[in-house]
Amino acid sequence: MAIIAPSLLAANFLNLQQDCDMLNESQAEWFHLDVMDGRFVPNISYGPMIIEFIRKTTTKVCDVHLMIEEPEKYAEAFKKAGADILTVHIEACRHLHRNIQQIKSLGMKAGVALNPHTPVDSLKDVLQDIDMVLIMSVNPGFGGQSFIPKTLDKITTLKRMINEAGLSVQIEIDGGVTLENAPAIIAAGADILVAGNTVFKSPDPTATIAALKAL
Repeated sequence: MAIIAPSLLAANFLNLQQDCDMLNESQAEWFHLDVMDGRFVPNISYGPMIIEFIRKTTTKVCDVHLMIEEPEKYAEAFKKAGADILTVHIEACRHLHRNIQQIKSLGMKAGVALNPHTPVDSLKDVLQDIDMVLIMSVNPGFGGQSFIPKTLDKITTLKRMINEAGLSVQIEIDGGVTLENAPAIIAAGADILVAGNTVFKSPDPTATIAALKAL
């Protein structure tokens, strides 16, 4: 059964408490928090201050996805804000191994994210050092995009790499996840589904989360 991690990027920020309460009462296990800096991706979202407020509303896992340049400058701030998992982009890290070590030393789980054009083979030298791989199934920066079908092949390849190495690294999929394509994503080997618009734009978000959880 996949872990469901609704992305608060699609939440109503004027009623954030209400959306956090909804997630707390739902079957979602994680809060997925997308941080964008306007440099690594062409959009700006929110930072540690907002995450600190969200953290106060929940005991669920706060899964922070940094779509930012120079993430090492902010890792400590996100730890203080309450991140349980901190994911950095391989494309934004000149010294990826050092970034991973820093995240672990701060007491967080370490994730590495891959953009659609980045092959999963690029992880082979760090796979044993991380807890999670986030495969972007859309180009990062904006919600509401369509799932890139090639992602299914990437999931299958990555799952094989993890199994062959005897590791317990989790695979997270972010972008364009719907009730229609989620079964194929899970069948390919995904452990965690990030869903933004699918959850928050549905007439009954709690029921949508339950439907995703039941797949």
